Amino acid sequence: MLADGFRVALVAGHDDGDRLRAVYLFTAADPDRRVELRVPLDRDDPRVPSLAALSFPAGRFEREMRDLFGIVPTEHPLPRRLVRHFHWPQGWYPMRADAGDPPEFGDVAGPYPFRTVEGPGVYEIPVGPVHAGMIEPGHFRFSVVGETILNLKARLWFVHKGLERLFQGRRPEQAVPLAECISGDTAVGHALAFCLAVEDALEVTVSPDAQRIRAILLELERLYNHITDIGALCNDVGHGILNAHAQRIREQLLRINDQTTGHRLLRGAIVPGGVTTVTLPDPEQLAAIGRDTAEIVDLALGHTVVRDRFAGTAILTAQQAYDLGTLGYVARASGHAVDARHDHPFLPDELPRTRHTRTDGDVLSRFLVRAEEITAAIAHITDLLGRLDHRGTSATAAPPESGTARSGVGIVEGWRGTTVHRVELAEDGTLTRVKVVDPSFFNWPALPVALADTIVPDFPLTNKSFNLSYAGNDL
Repeated sequence: MLADGFRVALVAGHDDGDRLRAVYLFTAADPDRRVELRVPLDRDDPRVPSLAALSFPAGRFEREMRDLFGIVPTEHPLPRRLVRHFHWPQGWYPMRADAGDPPEFGDVAGPYPFRTVEGPGVYEIPVGPVHAGMIEPGHFRFSVVGETILNLKARLWFVHKGLERLFQGRRPEQAVPLAECISGDTAVGHALAFCLAVEDALEVTVSPDAQRIRAILLELERLYNHITDIGALCNDVGHGILNAHAQRIREQLLRINDQTTGHRLLRGAIVPGGVTTVTLPDPEQLAAIGRDTAEIVDLALGHTVVRDRFAGTAILTAQQAYDLGTLGYVARASGHAVDARHDHPFLPDELPRTRHTRTDGDVLSRFLVRAEEITAAIAHITDLLGRLDHRGTSATAAPPESGTARSGVGIVEGWRGTTVHRVELAEDGTLTRVKVVDPSFFNWPALPVALADTIVPDFPLTNKSFNLSYAGNDL
């Protein structure tokens, strides 16, 4: 399947009571294809053959599944813990139905085995997990000589919340607010992926206008996040005035969000079966914002210091991006045209694919991809608005009663990249399992790779050019 162009989109453990189960979701584009493999496992000795030698993302999913369900990937090349920190007791698997309350934490398994780099002049710089700002916790350990980074390890899952288990037992309509909070800046992306998965499971047909309005909200979310990053990238190289103007535009977009849905982060609009909005955005206002944004981008790229700091910094090659399975603007900036809007469309209309002018995999490429996607998002919104029949901004359909246990998958192109939800529903329509995959899960391993042989002062700039979600990763 991998040789035929499929990728591993998801691997999930399941507890079916009398046995455990592993579910693998493979996806491919042109045309949209989705294949599931469901592997029943002996509860007393759950083992699966590791796919890590074939797929790097599969190997990370397997480590996650082992940590949470105790399902062992045999012959895994790196079987160490991924999700559970070393103060979590051995033998306790929190996603199993009989896990019970968490036991007391303690130093039972030793410290995390960071890779040791030795040699003349080599020293370590530990950063985090608590940072001097509002970002969430993550630990970065740099091995450097002089200012050159020889090795970087990112240690995450300091804010693991057991989020997937919180979905269990809820009805789909009750679980949407939880989906919206998976990663706060991706409320639409996660809510829409969740609702598409529920609709897939229940075979609910959503009206074309409702799907178009959903796509408009998805592009509005892309807009305010991309302009925020454009400003922050300028700020990281000392051009604070451009950041101030970018934040001014962000505020305009947040107000448009509020007018459209009643919430600045676009929460509460997408529900299973449809969408409800207060009004629709004004294309003329968005066009003006597009011109304003283009001026900021031109000023940034016209400044020799800014362009010099962006160009050639923290290159993620096309081969590295492919091998790691990167998604979203990180992948597209390295030359891979992976985009769920085209690979796994939910719209009745075909959106034109954005062509990017620079795909060298450096900070400049990731900056330009964002700028070009802002232009494209405004064009998409304008086009979709023109396709609505204007008989109302609300389009909903009540999901039918299930009657049988079902499963479904939802795939959308969130602003960071491809977001996947897989749900299973009991006969009474309540959720028994929700597996969430934020694109950050795929993209976090690419950050240390891109930073190899850069310098320590490049880290804040490179980190922002990736802008990965801690919350979306640390489920």
